[in-house]
Formats: sequence, structure tokens, C-alpha cells
Amino acid sequence: MHILCVSHYYPPENGALAVRMSENARAWVTSGATVTVVTCAPNYPRGKVFPGYRNRLFQREVIDGVNVIRLWTLVSANEGLFLRTLNYLSLLLSVVIASPWLPRPDVVMSTSPNLFCGIAGGLLSWIKRRPWVLEIRDLWPESIVAVGAIRSRAIIAPFEHLERWAYRKADAVVSVTDTFVRHIVTNGAKREKVHVIKNGVDLRKFAAGDGANFRAKHELTSKIMVSYIGTHGMAHKLETVLMAAAKLEHRPEIVFAMVGDGAERTKLTAMRDKMGLSNVMFLGELPRSDMPDVMAATDISLVVLSNSPLFRAVIPSKIFEAMAASKPIVLGVDGESAEIILEAKSGLVVTPENAEELSAAIQTLADDASLRDELGRNGLNCVRMRFSRQVLSKTYLDLLRRVAAYSRRSPASHPLPQDVKR
Repeated sequence: MHILCVSHYYPPENGALAVRMSENARAWVTSGATVTVVTCAPNYPRGKVFPGYRNRLFQREVIDGVNVIRLWTLVSANEGLFLRTLNYLSLLLSVVIASPWLPRPDVVMSTSPNLFCGIAGGLLSWIKRRPWVLEIRDLWPESIVAVGAIRSRAIIAPFEHLERWAYRKADAVVSVTDTFVRHIVTNGAKREKVHVIKNGVDLRKFAAGDGANFRAKHELTSKIMVSYIGTHGMAHKLETVLMAAAKLEHRPEIVFAMVGDGAERTKLTAMRDKMGLSNVMFLGELPRSDMPDVMAATDISLVVLSNSPLFRAVIPSKIFEAMAASKPIVLGVDGESAEIILEAKSGLVVTPENAEELSAAIQTLADDASLRDELGRNGLNCVRMRFSRQVLSKTYLDLLRRVAAYSRRSPASHPLPQDVKR
């Protein structure tokens, strides 16, 4: 079976979408599928094309057995709504223009956010006359409204119309959380077309990290390392982490390591300097290959988001990586993520954007190594049973095969029959 995927991000980029897409694609190839991923030149999050790449009209490469086709886009940093929207829209236009030169697959899969990337899959599905599976990793445009990037209803309304069109037209919709399902159905998808396949982790990647070398390199050998790994964006409210660090300055053995990049990083480093915090290190974007070492060096893993009702439906993929590395989590996210952590007994949950609770939870774990070990073991047991990427990728591939097989027997607009509902 040939799967044609559209993803705005792909390795060597490091974000959660690139990781999920690439790990699934590799697993599908290992299971015998042919996979082609259509994406753009790697440039996230700084808007600068990575060394060794050029922003050309059309280029091919093979990564881990996956055929990767990179198309031209209007490259933009992950900041500023107007330029980012043009960046997203340019990939959609490039996909349509390049469609005659793209392979005709058995099934088209596209992943959102952003919405334009998702719709690109729908247009390819129509052009190639093949079924379309739409993956929803985030509710867009709701997420940009939640962080205050857009407040005008006149601007939001057209995006909402496109969102509803996508839910209606897709042959199947894959949600990464249970909570998204109600929104997807309310906005046009038939319930029998919606399938939940959550994020997970490749357990093998985090089994052999070298934390000692990472600690030595960054002079953290005798420290309790509290790490935040991921995008430094508006949705994450990392100011809360800096305020928590200020409350823990009397504990010089506790050091905060901020790993990643994003639209808010410059502002955050300026805030750190203005506050005179000596216990916060901004390490910048590190290669994906370094993540096992970072997690091995970590004593306490932070996962935080804005205190917005929308983010109650989000499950940050970094919680599974921390659990796979047997690291305790301090979670500042409400909703489904908190339920996972509490059920697994793999960390402490605090109110989002509450620096007092965040600093207290960090101090509790810093003072109790045996509790850190216990929570870490619980997390590893949980991901082994429920969130193994190998198992989840197989479930996903089975769905893609069923969609492709059913479309050959019936009109693509019909829902899957009862025996293949999930």
C-alpha cells in the first residue's frame, strides 16, 4: 500500500508534529507500506533553512526508507500571524501546483495544525481520486484564538468554515485526544468517521541516553536538573517557570534547563536577565538525537501550558518522552493530560500559570529522590502498556488500510462500515 502524507514539518526539524509524523512513517515502512511525505524545506522555528538544504521548487530525498518530497514555501519564523499564515498557505499552493508530479497513492493522509496543511490533503485526495484521512493534532483556528493571536470574528469566520468543510469531506478523521472528538463531530464530522489514536513514544530511543556527558558539558554534575523541553511559544506561558525559579533561588542546587526555541524565547531570556536569575539556563534548540541524553540528565521534567479551557483537550507529546525516560513530571496542564499523569501516578499536577504551586511541586521532588524514582518507574510502566509508538503506529496503519480498501468498494464520501469502526 502507498500512503501519501502531507505534513508541514518533518525531520531534521524537532517539533512534536515532525516526530509523530516521522516515527509513524518509519513504522509503516517497516510494516511493508510505501510512504511518501510531502513537506517543505526544514526551517522551524527560526525561519532559516537548515544547513544542507535549499528552499527549492521541488526536491527529493529518502530518510529511513521514507520518500520525502520538499516543496517551495514562503519561509517565515514561527512568530507573527500574518507571515506565518502566508507560510502555511504557500505550502498548500505548492502542493496543488506540484500534484501532477506527486505519486498516485492508495490513501492520502494530512496532518493539522495548521489547517491549510490539512486541507492540502483534501485537495490532493480530490485530484488523485483517492480517500483522505485528516489528522487533528490541535484545534485550529481555536488554538490561535486561545493565545490571543486573533480576536476578530471577521477574520476567524472563514477559517472556521474551512475547518467544518474538512471535517465533512474527510473519509476518516484521526484525533490525538478523546476530548477533541466532541468538537470535531459538532463541527461536521460523522461520529463513525472519527478515530482516536493518541501520541506515544518510541521506547527504544530513551533506553540508552548518556546523562553524565550532558551534565558535564553544561556544568550540571552536582545539580538537580529541572528541564523544560519544547517550543518557547505563546501557548506555553513560560513566564510562570521563570517566576517559579525566582522562588527557588535560595536552593542553588536546583537549576532550570530550558531546551528549545520559539517566538517567545528572546522575551524570556530578557525577562530572565532582568530578574537576575542565575538558576535558569537557555540552551536553545538541540538536535533530536540529543534528546535521550537530555532526558537521561533530567531529574524533574516540566510540562506547562496556558491556563485556557482549550488546552484541557491537549496532550503534550513530551509527557510520554519523560515517562519513557523514567522521569517524574510536574504538569501545569488541566484536563486529559492531568488524568493520564494522575492515573499513572507518574508526576505531580499543578494549576496552570500558578508559580507558587509549580515551585512547591519542584521543591517536593527535589527533596525526595525516592519519590522521583517511584514516579519515574510508574511512568515507564504506563507508556509500555498504553503509549508505545510501535503499537499505536500499527493501529494507525490498520485504519489507513481499511479506508483504502473500503474506498475501492464504495464512494469515498461514505463512512466506514460498522465492522471497521473504532
